[in-house]
Amino acid sequence: MGTILLVAEQAAGHLKKATLQALGAAQKIGGTIEAVLIGAGAGTSAQELATYVSKVHVVEGAGFEHALAETHSAAAAAAAKACNATEVVIAATAYGKDIAPRIAAKLGAGVASDVLAVVSPSQFKRAMWAGNAIAIVEITTAVKVVSVRATEFAVAQKAASLGTVQPFAVQAPVAKTRFVEFNEVKSTRPELTEASAVVSGGRGTKGDFKPIEQLADVLNAAVGASRAVVDAGWQPNDMQVGQTGKVVAPKLYIAAGISGAIQHLAGMKGAKTIVAINKDADAPIFQVADYGLVADLFKALPELSEEIKKVKG
Repeated sequence: MGTILLVAEQAAGHLKKATLQALGAAQKIGGTIEAVLIGAGAGTSAQELATYVSKVHVVEGAGFEHALAETHSAAAAAAAKACNATEVVIAATAYGKDIAPRIAAKLGAGVASDVLAVVSPSQFKRAMWAGNAIAIVEITTAVKVVSVRATEFAVAQKAASLGTVQPFAVQAPVAKTRFVEFNEVKSTRPELTEASAVVSGGRGTKGDFKPIEQLADVLNAAVGASRAVVDAGWQPNDMQVGQTGKVVAPKLYIAAGISGAIQHLAGMKGAKTIVAINKDADAPIFQVADYGLVADLFKALPELSEEIKKVKG
């Protein structure tokens, strides 16, 4: 077995959970696993990552501060060549989707994107047609690039011994794009893709998310939304769950006022427990729900919030 390079993701020195789930996928492929961390703060998060892999290559400095696809893909490709990686694995987050194809192009590698399971070192399962079909795809090139749907893999276990951390020197290419600013969405609630519980609202909210937010706060849950809500301008697009939004797989997913279009189901049907609340008894969401309640969300959610408060004391 060859060397697998994990392209890790971090922000301000904090390692993303999706990276550890992607590492879980890399462990299923089998082989020696090294990692590369790129960007400002990479040195800090590298210490944490070293408890999981044998070696962490750190790329910091001019040209790599911000997550520009042109510069970060060049650094990752250079690291893959330096360690003679036969596989490059990355989480299929916004960051991963941005740089994985570029890494593959630089390495002349085949790509399997948004992988759900590892069949063999060269074969992978991935969803097609919004999850209506699961295909087994095979990469036949010598070097393989795999982006994985992090929600389908468990967080990796720590290694028996501490790995090494070393700087990786690479010249940043002249980028055609430039970083302007980052408008971070700050919230006291958990991050949508990492939360253990999510409460989402759909068109049935009519734009009023107060009952959704109240229940989320009681459950210490993240708040999500359907595409219809985002398209209507009721909520920002970073809250969108679905095929064209974020894919989540929390322990608990509550869908209130969401009909259950196939595009939305593609982003949340991996949840361990799904609770649907909708006035329409024939709504498709009830077909995938573990628990369904035919009721007006504006009546049901406040009552549910109060009952949970009583149970929590």
